[in-house]
Amino acid sequence: MKIELTQLPDVVILTPARFGDARGWFSETYNAARFAEAGLDMEWVQDNHSFSAAVGTLRGLHYQRPPHAQDKLVRCTRGAIFDVAVDIRRGSPTYGEWTGVELTAENGRQLLVPKGFLHGFITRLPDTEVQYKCTDLYAPAHEGAIRWNDPTLGIDWGAIEPALSGKDQVAPFLSGFESPFEWSGK
Repeated sequence: MKIELTQLPDVVILTPARFGDARGWFSETYNAARFAEAGLDMEWVQDNHSFSAAVGTLRGLHYQRPPHAQDKLVRCTRGAIFDVAVDIRRGSPTYGEWTGVELTAENGRQLLVPKGFLHGFITRLPDTEVQYKCTDLYAPAHEGAIRWNDPTLGIDWGAIEPALSGKDQVAPFLSGFESPFEWSGK
């Protein structure tokens, strides 16, 4: 598995090896022992799968507060997305900064979004499917969001009017946000 660092601490891009022949290919997308060897020792407790019919469907920017905060391991299994993580850990030298990566069914890349980061993505192709693992169960009372087009973040989603959920349309901006996450200083 290839591991690439991003400009944000703890957010990494993982690209599992693919082994192909005339029939197609095989890829091991998760292996607990190999992840632990790479310092990514996490216990995954929930898998999610989303489908978005239209290009320009934006989901995010979401987080889940402690004690039900979630690490996420995100991959695109059909179509393509631009996947984004934003640091919202109080005291972090990269607070409010974001990184984004193209995840496609073809490139097989995965993005590890740790606790303390917002997560969101926008679809680049029709009929896109995204699957991700989480280290805690979905807890609606602990979910939160920041507005996708917050001018202080300046994320270039490549879309002016994406398809949004009702909740994402009215999410608050980062200014005035009191983050429940604190940077550990590591």
